[in-house]
Amino acid sequence: MSITLVSNSYLEENSAKIRAKPVPWEGYQRAGLVTPEELALIKKVERQPRSKIESLLASDGQTYALLYLRLLKKLQRIDTQSFILVLIADALTDHEERIPWFTNASETDPELPYGPLLRILDSQDDFVQLKATQILTVLLSSEKSPLQPQQLHPFLNTLALFVVNPSTNKRDIAVQCLEATLSRPECRKAVWANASLVSGLVDILRHNPTPQMSYQVGFCLWLLTFEQEVAEQIQKRFDIIPLLVDVAQGAAKEKVIRVIVATFRNLVSKAPQANLPAMLVAHLLPFAKNLSSRKWTDEDIVEDIQFLRDELSARFESLTTYDEYRSELLSGHLSWTPVHESDLFWKENATKLNDKDYELLKILIRLLNESNDPTVLAVAAHDIGQYVKHYERGKKILTDLGGKTRVMELMSHPNPDVRYQALISVQRLVSHPWAAV
Repeated sequence: MSITLVSNSYLEENSAKIRAKPVPWEGYQRAGLVTPEELALIKKVERQPRSKIESLLASDGQTYALLYLRLLKKLQRIDTQSFILVLIADALTDHEERIPWFTNASETDPELPYGPLLRILDSQDDFVQLKATQILTVLLSSEKSPLQPQQLHPFLNTLALFVVNPSTNKRDIAVQCLEATLSRPECRKAVWANASLVSGLVDILRHNPTPQMSYQVGFCLWLLTFEQEVAEQIQKRFDIIPLLVDVAQGAAKEKVIRVIVATFRNLVSKAPQANLPAMLVAHLLPFAKNLSSRKWTDEDIVEDIQFLRDELSARFESLTTYDEYRSELLSGHLSWTPVHESDLFWKENATKLNDKDYELLKILIRLLNESNDPTVLAVAAHDIGQYVKHYERGKKILTDLGGKTRVMELMSHPNPDVRYQALISVQRLVSHPWAAV
């Protein structure tokens, strides 16, 4: 573990400029903010060649780590904070063995090392914010004992702001920080509890990221899905499966496909019931079969593709038409598959919408109320019409559940197909069969 884990050209270019700038250390001493001993130590490393600083750290590294952290704790000027952060990062770069110099500072002062670093995450200066985040990532991901909420939450709240920021530097650094920390179980749990952070990650994937960013976000999602709760809920909360299939289908880089296939493997292994319906509707099995016919350089991807293909084949090939319809409904992605317009299907299965306290009927009504997709609305309105056509008593049930009112509202929807399907369903809802007269 070294600070090269999180690298960014903006940080590197600005760090080079900051190393060359003078800091008014004597003024700080005159103001009583810096002791004569601290001044003597800092002057030895200020604007010195890397070789000289390295030899000082080799002989007196723990002293300098404590010095940097104490100065950061008590000095408020942005240029000074920037300089100290660069010194800390320089000390850690490519030197994993130096991390304990900083993490053990708590034995001298319980506020160190995290107090000053977490406090400056609120800085109005981008460089200070991002450099502190870079250093915190190294220290947090190296801690021997589980991280505490007071350390993790401010850090993750800052990353949640970064992932939705228009600045590509902030998004880039946030995703790299998550890649480095999500291997820790307590980090995975805390990230999952931070809904805006997860939705920010998913949103990056929705907006045509670069192949590298697709890989990095995919890597974060893969790490998250090692948690049972995440594997059970991520599809329901973020509709992730069709999105990942789209990203993998459009990916030119093997590593992007590899990390997405590994994520699917986690989802199938840990929570099949929660994820298989969406995988069926997203046509993951044909895609897995297509992937298995390609040549790959990585052994792991071959094994994961084979696992997916075998698992999905075993689970999908015995499905009835009704099972497929149920999966489509549970996924929320309704489209004009043949089953919707098959009179025979509805004749045989309309009453099954009543099973488990009208579970599927309630899902249809929820889609009518919540979806903004005209295709979903049109298909759901059509299915309501088929239900009451083939199950007369369904009219009252539908009315009691609020479905009739919503279908009537959709007769004035801007989309002509939605209007047409709603009109047909309303006609069926209000018609009286001769048998009832």
